[in-house]
Amino acid sequence: MFKRRVLALVVVAVALTLMPLANLAYAQDPTATPRPTATPVIGDFGKGGTQLTFWDGLTGGDGSVMAKMVEQFAKDNPDISIHRESYEWGVMFQKLTAAFVAGEPPDVFVLHTQEIPQFAKLGILRESEDMLDTGGGSLPAKDYSGLNATVYNGKHYGILLDNHGFGTYVNLNLLKAAGLPEDTPMPKNADEFIKLATKLTIDANGKHPDEAGFDVKNVKQWGTGIDWLRVQFEAWLPQFGGSLISADGKKATINEAPGKQTLQFMMDMVNKYHISPNRATVNGYDIFQAGQVAILPSGTWFRNQLVEQHPEIKFTAWPMIQVGSKPATWASAHVLFIASTLEGPKLDAAKKFITYLSNNDALWATSGHVPARISSQSKLDPNVYKSNVVFGKSFQEYAVFELPHVASTELTNAYDPELSAAMSGQKTVDQALDDAAKRMQAILDRPQQ
Repeated sequence: MFKRRVLALVVVAVALTLMPLANLAYAQDPTATPRPTATPVIGDFGKGGTQLTFWDGLTGGDGSVMAKMVEQFAKDNPDISIHRESYEWGVMFQKLTAAFVAGEPPDVFVLHTQEIPQFAKLGILRESEDMLDTGGGSLPAKDYSGLNATVYNGKHYGILLDNHGFGTYVNLNLLKAAGLPEDTPMPKNADEFIKLATKLTIDANGKHPDEAGFDVKNVKQWGTGIDWLRVQFEAWLPQFGGSLISADGKKATINEAPGKQTLQFMMDMVNKYHISPNRATVNGYDIFQAGQVAILPSGTWFRNQLVEQHPEIKFTAWPMIQVGSKPATWASAHVLFIASTLEGPKLDAAKKFITYLSNNDALWATSGHVPARISSQSKLDPNVYKSNVVFGKSFQEYAVFELPHVASTELTNAYDPELSAAMSGQKTVDQALDDAAKRMQAILDRPQQ
């Protein structure tokens, strides 16, 4: 009761702070998950007397994998039943906000690492120190890739289910069509990438962009493409030594030299080298599936889409293409949380449920995402889970996790449209990023509640 009274005191703060999550960038970009639906998926598993409510935004192919995991948990633990509700991310955040304001939150729910500061600061998330072996629990802290991304103010919140992020998918059929072997090595730098993508870009007359008479308006096969504009920008930005904001969180740095180099390179792919269609009008995610793009930076979730729906595409996976001075890529993670108000037998059941999902996260690889447990990653068959293995290794070595900040969603929504404005030709690179920095700085300068 005490905790509920405390939450009631911050009802207004919760509503004002969390409502921007309804416009979360994950929901804005249709490639963030494999074609999510706004229609909720509701399921009940088991008949145990202790029932847990479980909410998530896993409405794509990963949602069906989660259903299998929950179903198996209920069979193995007949004393616990699970009522699961899955919503498209934007809808889920709206419902989650309303549920906490009403004092009736779900017992267990899924968020991403970047949202931890927003929710933890409001006292909504239960700390997870006691579930890790470093705090007396059973889950081995050293076995989690990206564990630091769950830390806020020196304490862990939630248990990692996966790492997901950007790598590179290669259509081997198109390499063959361009006269290149399937074992063509991954480019080591921007020059090699441009040269390879140029060879793989072919117009209707069989000409390449570096040949006279190339018809950029009549391309039958593109060397590369842009899937999720914002995330591809964030994956390449640290390769040039850049960041969205300063390390102390006080200054927007997106418009410094590295940011402009990153966005200019993406613009040059389209307008200078003619190796990619313009993301303002053509989504690389869609035309890769149509067999028209050879090399595409995209997310872990794309693996499931290709395997299940496009068996005609023979593909392999590379780490995120390196075009800057050092390797880097964008990553985030799905994290399992317990509501801070949960107590008694239901709290014990929630811990048992999350521990079970974590201990069995190898099955989660079938969703396309990379299991958070390093031991689970090591057991994956590289012939079956090529992208999981390749991407997972890169995440361990040099991933930069999505910006964690108490206003992360507002910051994302501030600069995301500016990238689109540049890509559509409405603004120059300098104008777009300078405007993005101004909008972000206004948020950073505001006292954070």
